[in-house]
Amino acid sequence: MSIESICQQAKAASRRLALVSTVEKNAALQRTADQLWAERDAILAANQLDLAAAADAGMSAAMLDRLLLNEKRLAGIIADLRQVTELPDPVGEVFEAQVLPNGLHIHKQRVPLGVLAVIYEARPNVTVDVAGLALKTGSAAVLRGGSETIHSNRALAAALQRGLAGSAVPENAIQLVPDTDRALVHELLQMDRYIDMVIPRGGAGLHEFCRQNSRIPVITGGIGICHLFVDHNANLAAAVEVIRNAKIQRPSVCNALDTALVHRSVAQEFLPRLVERLAADGVTFRADPRAAQVLGTAYPESVRPAGLQDFDTEWLSLVLGLKLVDGLAEAMEHIAVHSTHHSDGILTADPQNARRFVAEVDSAAVYVNASTRFTDGAQLGLGAEVAISTQRLHARGPMGLRELTTYKWVVQGDYHVRP
Repeated sequence: MSIESICQQAKAASRRLALVSTVEKNAALQRTADQLWAERDAILAANQLDLAAAADAGMSAAMLDRLLLNEKRLAGIIADLRQVTELPDPVGEVFEAQVLPNGLHIHKQRVPLGVLAVIYEARPNVTVDVAGLALKTGSAAVLRGGSETIHSNRALAAALQRGLAGSAVPENAIQLVPDTDRALVHELLQMDRYIDMVIPRGGAGLHEFCRQNSRIPVITGGIGICHLFVDHNANLAAAVEVIRNAKIQRPSVCNALDTALVHRSVAQEFLPRLVERLAADGVTFRADPRAAQVLGTAYPESVRPAGLQDFDTEWLSLVLGLKLVDGLAEAMEHIAVHSTHHSDGILTADPQNARRFVAEVDSAAVYVNASTRFTDGAQLGLGAEVAISTQRLHARGPMGLRELTTYKWVVQGDYHVRP
């Protein structure tokens, strides 16, 4: 099937979806959840094919972890899908209603976006997350995963479509581009007659390619060079544990910590404590000259000098950058230069410094005394997310149900005419 045919079918399905009730959408999602679990053996077998091919190709451990499905992870993905059915449906919500002096009744009403195209790499869970959120908000989805997940995605998409069979939601509302030819991505980005929004989920190269080649609005994000600044008055014992959580809880994801910025006045006490705690978890460090001087030669197996590009690297692994700063201003300047505007935070006991950090740091999620790992739709109460946007327009941060809708103006009169 051609890209245009796939997009045409998705567009036709989106028009039918706009008429489906919340009860019917929820019932369809429950059917897809049941079908995914019923086909778990086939899905996990397909994933093993992808894992074997990725290992043979020399894929990194971090990327293999992103690719991996097992029964526990699949059960979690299905649980997230079921949770979407329990969330309020934003479609049809009426807001900003008013009556004008001329008697016209006007309001805004939330409506589906239409058709989403999501281009992603190495994460088969995205197939299910996107499908669930798109269907709940009345939109169709065209999915294009990477070659490294092709077997997993085919199995997941087929199960989703079989789950929709017999429901009020048309099967064609979920479409998978079954061919991994990269030329098809460029073709997909030209389908502005049928697709309303493109969401790339992958590396910087994919995001840049979409921005440069799409005729469709693109939501960018998901690339996280994340920072935590340890202020001079922070609770140092607690700061170690927050940094440890942000780094090791799941190091292969975009909201994992990449750089710890440490106030020079606490460096002598804090840095050795931090390195000893995290080195036990297998973390290695890239230290700037001042941090390296504080640590000396006490940790030869764990600490290396930071290279020219290290503070511009999203590690996605057990590597952490260390830099000493003279204070809040220098910390924020470093973040302004090196951040990808994803998730950045301050660990401090000073409310004024916290307020200034929140006001000046231009990131989608800004933290005070908390781990960056909370930048996640489920953790922030949205349910599953389709992406984490780091741009300014339309949506920012985790994109849940409300972020996947738009609105229309509804104007009701009594045969009004404009004078």
